[in-house]
Amino acid sequence: MTYQEFKETVTAIARDMQIADYELYYTEGDSTSVEIYKDEVKSYSVEEELGVCFRCIVDGRAGYASTENLTTQEARSLVQRAYENAGSMESEEIALLYQKGDTYATLPENTDVRPTGRELTDKAMELQKEMYALDSRVADGTQAYMAYGRQKYALCNSNGLDLEDEISMARCYGMALVADGEEMYDGFQNKRGKLQEFDLKEIAGEAVEDATASIGAGSVPSGKYTVVFSNRTMATLLATYASVFSAEQAQKGMSLLAGKEGERIAADFVTIVDDPRYEDNPVKRTFDGEGVATYAKNVVEGGILHTLLHNLKTAARAGVKSTGNASKPSYASVVGISPFTFYIRPKTGTQDACGQREKEPEELLACAGEGLYVTEVSGLHAGANPVTGDFSLSSKGFQIQDGKKGAPVKNFTVSGNFFSLLRQMEQIGSDLDFVNGMYGSPSVLVREISVAGGMQRIQE
Repeated sequence: MTYQEFKETVTAIARDMQIADYELYYTEGDSTSVEIYKDEVKSYSVEEELGVCFRCIVDGRAGYASTENLTTQEARSLVQRAYENAGSMESEEIALLYQKGDTYATLPENTDVRPTGRELTDKAMELQKEMYALDSRVADGTQAYMAYGRQKYALCNSNGLDLEDEISMARCYGMALVADGEEMYDGFQNKRGKLQEFDLKEIAGEAVEDATASIGAGSVPSGKYTVVFSNRTMATLLATYASVFSAEQAQKGMSLLAGKEGERIAADFVTIVDDPRYEDNPVKRTFDGEGVATYAKNVVEGGILHTLLHNLKTAARAGVKSTGNASKPSYASVVGISPFTFYIRPKTGTQDACGQREKEPEELLACAGEGLYVTEVSGLHAGANPVTGDFSLSSKGFQIQDGKKGAPVKNFTVSGNFFSLLRQMEQIGSDLDFVNGMYGSPSVLVREISVAGGMQRIQE
């Protein structure tokens, strides 16, 4: 049974059972991936997924049920289970369905040509060969990964909504392992988008360069440093603390941003954007997990917290409109909140203290003078607390010497607080980049950052 046929069957059953308020949420997708180790295929996977969730509201209480089996019999069971679950609920949670009336964007026509498994394998093998060819120190353990996937989202409800989004993208990942004597160093690069647009030589080069740049890394003494966080490092921090911008977390007392709308929470040049149809992100959406039309919004604008991210429930509690950020990690999940493409906007406008409107990383290093250029942080699971904002993270990067990138350093710990970091940013770059495809930032300069390191500073 197709989704359309199943939807019509469920609607008829709900009507027969006199269920006035209901919603059907559906996802389907498929993906093909290949991973190369040495000069062989390490793994090859083809996956398909499909699922549907029925939600109904009975006497003000919501009941859920889900299935992966699209048959007439299962449709009847699905509706019955959700109805019974609603009757057994004791929670006083707000249950809402979105009303028809929004204007929805139209996604660009999907012109992707689905690659064959052979094409993916050939591309992954080519990336692997490129990494090995770039440097004689590239060692076994180097791996290349290539994947292509398609996903469809659909939502209909008793208020007249009937929506569909479909996305597709290729993913590419190169991990270069480099040997220098007995020491091993790794480097990474990944891309998302259209397979035919991937520059494999460039991706391989960036992965190998990332690995070799750390060769001979020394230590730094503990102390307070001027730090330039690279674009991807700052994007990683933003991803780690993205939940503090959720109204759900704020209403649960798990975000220090609760009640801070309209207040300054960051430097006056900091604007944080959530854009569901960001041009360079292939994962674009026109509606959220409750059918609310999505739109681009400045969550923080000029350092002022403009809005938290809302779904229907949190918006009703706050007396505001939903921001269109309801999310369902899977078809069977309850509704939560998450951003789409969430990034710190590169600085533009009036000149800053160094006389520049926008800055490349080199210019930020020049402004720093002396300090540390942090290019990677790890230990986020244990070393970052999204509630308090505190972090203490193992890091690596480079010394900043005479305003330039100097010797590589590693095994030092950077400590601070995310909320303080936003307020204390002094400069911001123009080199916007993303991690995980959805969290982005340019490089940023912050002074007086606590660093715990070794005993001696590496010499030039």
